[in-house]
Amino acid sequence: MRETVLTNARLVLPGQVVTGTLLLRGDRIADLQTGRSQLAAAEDLEGDHLIPGVVDLHTDNLERQVLPRANARWPSRSAMLAHDAQCAAAGVTTVLDALCLGDLGFDPGRGQTFRDGVRDLDALAGTGLLKSEHFLHLRCELPAPDMPAAVEGVAEHPRVLMASLMDHSPGVGQYRDIPRYRAMRQRQMQMSEAEVTRRIEALLEQRARLREPQRRWLLDRLAHRALPLASHDDDGAGVVAENAEAGIRISEFPVVMEAAAAARALGVAVIAGAPNVVRGGSHSGNVAAAEMIRAGTVDALASDYVPAALVEAAWRAVAETGIALPQAVGMITDMPARLARLADRGRLEAGLRADLARVAVAGEVPFVRQVWRAGERVA
Repeated sequence: MRETVLTNARLVLPGQVVTGTLLLRGDRIADLQTGRSQLAAAEDLEGDHLIPGVVDLHTDNLERQVLPRANARWPSRSAMLAHDAQCAAAGVTTVLDALCLGDLGFDPGRGQTFRDGVRDLDALAGTGLLKSEHFLHLRCELPAPDMPAAVEGVAEHPRVLMASLMDHSPGVGQYRDIPRYRAMRQRQMQMSEAEVTRRIEALLEQRARLREPQRRWLLDRLAHRALPLASHDDDGAGVVAENAEAGIRISEFPVVMEAAAAARALGVAVIAGAPNVVRGGSHSGNVAAAEMIRAGTVDALASDYVPAALVEAAWRAVAETGIALPQAVGMITDMPARLARLADRGRLEAGLRADLARVAVAGEVPFVRQVWRAGERVA
């Protein structure tokens, strides 16, 4: 059986950082020891940090590869491979591809991206071509007329590990500021103010008609899977409480501190966006993730749309919020693995999968130098 010895590394363990040695045997971590190995075959990591492979609960990065420019759709299989390579290079060894199910009339290509993405994962999963391990996170747009049909196509798919309930209607969640929403849609869609106003009115009517019955249908349809369920862009304590009562125990990207605090009080896990930490705030004008971390209301970080943001966000969180490095690294490794119910990864611990990332720091910026998945170098 293949053995690899990694030594002279700063091992980021759940509660401490120690200089030591890791023995990999096959696809598992076989042993951890403090101090430096004297074996000639040991690989010297030169004092770099060694962390568990990153677990990304929510990434839309595939959509960016599929549509690198407006009206320039890329071949789906090539896009999937490029997305996978970017994830691995960022130290992300476990990926929950967050594919959107349902369109509110602004992203008609998303349905094809979803269908192609599932097909490509099925085709590539057993080939050895993918560097990271990929699963599915279903992002279900509650007021979208085509959402139920899309869900039916994957409701029993074995790679589905998580589902989130979204509502991107104007006036709620991320888009609760309707004047800001109107200006954004005018800019993006090159529509007149009158056209956007008519579209907003139609979306509000559609939401009033479809959101609640489709929410109930979705919860019933997925109940037998007992999947981790998340709400998306919670904008108040009442929303969090309603979702928690329905069995939705994850609040993904809450947009106001009130929602994050309510989630903490109810024992609902909170996922914040790593790009929000790296950029120093939300691109949509919502609560800053660093503020939520300082308040102790964040359990995990997700890349959202930039896989490389995860490792950098962990190090920035240490510098900017005062939390310790093991806690920050746990937000991108251990806690995401627990939320996805993947008990075999997320920590440097004997018996767990040998998913690892070697991280060095240039100035204040961490960067990934090497990556192992299941004991094999993939980057």
